[in-house]
Parts: sequence; structure tokens; C-alpha cells
Amino acid sequence: MNEETEFILDTAKEAMDNAIRHLEKQLVNIRAGKASPAMLGSVLVNYYGNQTPINQVANVNTPDGRTITVQPWEKNMLQEIEKGIMYANLGFNPMNNGDTIIINVPPLTEERRRDLAKQAKAEAEDAKIGVRSARKDANNDIKKSDDISEDLKKNAEIDIQQMTDKYVKKIDDMFELKEKEIMTV
Repeated sequence: MNEETEFILDTAKEAMDNAIRHLEKQLVNIRAGKASPAMLGSVLVNYYGNQTPINQVANVNTPDGRTITVQPWEKNMLQEIEKGIMYANLGFNPMNNGDTIIINVPPLTEERRRDLAKQAKAEAEDAKIGVRSARKDANNDIKKSDDISEDLKKNAEIDIQQMTDKYVKKIDDMFELKEKEIMTV
């Protein structure tokens, strides 16, 4: 294998790794029954005119599996944090006790579990598309190259396909695990 094919393979591997990392982030945001600070990851709060992630203006904790508490660093931020949670449209009803915001996470219904499983499947499919796109780009780069012999091109295409298969299997495994977590009552 020459330097050019190694570079093409490394680029493809990096793109596939990025697809996996993105999928991991997306799956963390999909609720699986237990309360988690990550559930509020998409909440933005108006902090002196700037839209700021909630974890930069407050402590977000889960004292138990059904409750999320949000302790603002500045008391005057309580209303803004409450608004931010409502605007995020996560289906939570925040309660303000004057010091902290308490969110009771309702148990998931069977229908909601199925919806979340579909959402996880869609994220997995998006990751597969990213992996296949990286494969296509790498194969095109190999075909365009004049410095690579035909045998090396064939071998590189085989290597890329094996790498693609490995990443698609990893995505399938991640989805299966998440689906099992979501559907477990």
C-alpha cells in the first residue's frame, strides 16, 4: 500500500469515526426511561441577551431515576431557565420552588417507547448514510488517482468495504443496545 492509499483510507476511517461519535451523541439525547442531565442538553436559556446552554448557567442533577433538579448559579435566572425548558418542548413540566427547578420525569408509555425506538433507528440510519458516504468518497478518490496501480486500487477498495462493513455492524449493535434500553420497562 502506498502513501496515497493510506491517506485515503485514514480519511475514510476518520469520517466513519465521526459518524459513530455523532450517533453516540444523538442516542444519549434519546430518553430511555431514567432521568438524566443529558435530557436537558438541548435547552438554551436567555442569559443577559445571549442564548446559553443550561449547563453553563446552572447545575443539572438527577437525585433519583425520576427527577431532574436545576440549581441556577444566579437566583434571578430561575424564570429564564423555566422558560428555556418550556421552549425546548421536551414534554416536561418544570416546578419552581424559589431556589431550584424540579422536573418530574414521567414514566414512558408503550407508544412513547416505540416512538423513541423509531427515533433511535432513524439516527442509526443517518449514521449509516454517513459511513456509506465516506466509502463512496474514498472509492472515488482511489479511482481518480493516477499514482496507484490497478492491483492496489482493487485491494484498497476491498479494505474500504471491509471497514464500511465493520462500522455498519457497530452502528447496528449500538442501535440494538439503545432499543433494548428504551423498550425495557
